[in-house]
Order: sequence, then structure tokens, then C-alpha cells
Amino acid sequence: MGSRTFEVTQGNFQNEVLASQQPVLVDFTADWCPPCKMIDPFVNQIAEEYQGKIRVGRLDADAHPDLTIDYGVMGLPTLILFKDGKPVERITGYQPKGKIETKLAPHLA
Repeated sequence: MGSRTFEVTQGNFQNEVLASQQPVLVDFTADWCPPCKMIDPFVNQIAEEYQGKIRVGRLDADAHPDLTIDYGVMGLPTLILFKDGKPVERITGYQPKGKIETKLAPHLA
């Protein structure tokens, strides 16, 4: 995990994601997933560059299958942006950083 990201778990999901005053980008990931490792640097950069506008958390899909199922995550990596406790954007699979930022931008204004 990067220095600006936090671990999302079943236990802290309600408080850290759904009740957050700031938008939260949750990276549904797994250790065995090569595309997940490919976007890790982008996720860390977004956490750093958008500090104060967005919070970025990582959720181990293998460790927390209930949340993965609850949010319909069918492939990894999946990034879901939560705003006011609701998912407002979903990005599935490897995407370049610019494309991720383009999808996030309308929700961060």
C-alpha cells in the first residue's frame, strides 16, 4: 500500500467509505492479479496528487468476498468511486492513468 492509501476491510467499510465526507476510490485488488499490480503505481499517484479531494483505499477481494459480491465486482482490478455513500463511477480492468483521471474528474468538482 502506498503512503496515502488505506486498507479497506469488511470491518471499516461503513465508516471509512460509506460515511466519508470526501469521495473514496476503492481499488478491489488481489495479490495474484497481474493487471492489479500494473495499476498500483497509478493508484498511488492518484492518492498523492488528489490528496484533500479524494481518499484512496485498497480492498483485498480474496479477504473480503462479501464486499466484492455486494458491489458486483466480476473482474480485477475494479476501481469504484464512492461519493456520499454511493458508487458513482466504476473502472474495470487495466486502464492508463489518464483514463482513470478522466472518469474521476466529473465527481471531484
